[in-house]
Amino acid sequence: MKRIIGLICSSVLAISCHNNAEIKVNNSTNNAPIQLDSAQAKHLLTLPLHCIEIEYPNKLGQVLGSDQDLKGPRTLHPIFYGCFDWHSSVHGYWSIVRILKQFPDLDKSGVIRKQLDRNITAENAATELAFFQDKNNKNFERTYGWAWLLQLQKELLTWKDPDAERWAKILDPMVKHIMKAYQEYLPKLVYPIRTGYHDNSAFGLSLALDFARGTNQVAFEKSLMTNAVRLYSHDKNCNISFEPSGSDFLSPCLEEALCMSAVLRQDEYRKWLKDFLPDLFNPDFNLEPGIVKDRTDGHLVHLDGLNFSRATCLNGIAKALPELNHLHGLANKHLKYSLPNITSKDDYMGSHWLGTFALYALSKN
Repeated sequence: MKRIIGLICSSVLAISCHNNAEIKVNNSTNNAPIQLDSAQAKHLLTLPLHCIEIEYPNKLGQVLGSDQDLKGPRTLHPIFYGCFDWHSSVHGYWSIVRILKQFPDLDKSGVIRKQLDRNITAENAATELAFFQDKNNKNFERTYGWAWLLQLQKELLTWKDPDAERWAKILDPMVKHIMKAYQEYLPKLVYPIRTGYHDNSAFGLSLALDFARGTNQVAFEKSLMTNAVRLYSHDKNCNISFEPSGSDFLSPCLEEALCMSAVLRQDEYRKWLKDFLPDLFNPDFNLEPGIVKDRTDGHLVHLDGLNFSRATCLNGIAKALPELNHLHGLANKHLKYSLPNITSKDDYMGSHWLGTFALYALSKN
């Protein structure tokens, strides 16, 4: 077991933050899941609270149709303008909502709710939706950002809270647009995208499926499952020894394996996985965590994210097949390697997004 030691740091909360706040871990190698506690949550909450209203630096990723499209991030995306890029802002909001649902005492004063209220308005959401409806931005954030918006909506819809209900209602038109776009896009995707980056098809499908099941979107779930089976059911012999590439934050092999665990029956999945990643069934299977040598480099720091996403996948695969229980220990190994790197002194290139991946991994272990 481990403890995350850190004091919440945010101008919103007006609480001071020690510069040496960091996640401390022990050397335990058991398979027991690492549980999110209030100290961890308090520390992880500081990261999105710090960045969701920081407009610059910013990577827009838009396609310009004319000079009139040259606008600042806050004008184009009045809700999701912070945290360096749109998708990081979205999953920053997801992190905040996820933590407040589980640890409501972290916002006893209601200051964080007021911050979300200030940004999540019907007017701002209409501007966000208009950006997606622009023909020049049809592919914007496909499918990584799309999937994180669905995850945010799932957290809001499954939170019995009047503020969450109001925010979900405000975001609903954009969520419906994304669902429709997903259903139009997937049948046209002849081949899956197998990268360690944002556009990895399996990662987006997994998050979207989780949303569909958590919010009873039956038709959407069926579409996602049908296309996942079509894209991946015949795959064999994924060469995980070629991973990772120098700036991956997703594992192409493991993301696909996790995705298929969600769409196949257990007996079907066991057979498929033995053809796809037979090495996972070896109790001595090992996978070394990715190493980061420059945490100020926005691409190289991706490898910490890879360690978190690998942990998510390994735990999910192990839950699907009981004979793969040994993978929980390997997931813990990856978590323990990168959790100490999330500190209050971390460079913005990592701090604006890595907390989300750590939180997501802890929520799925």
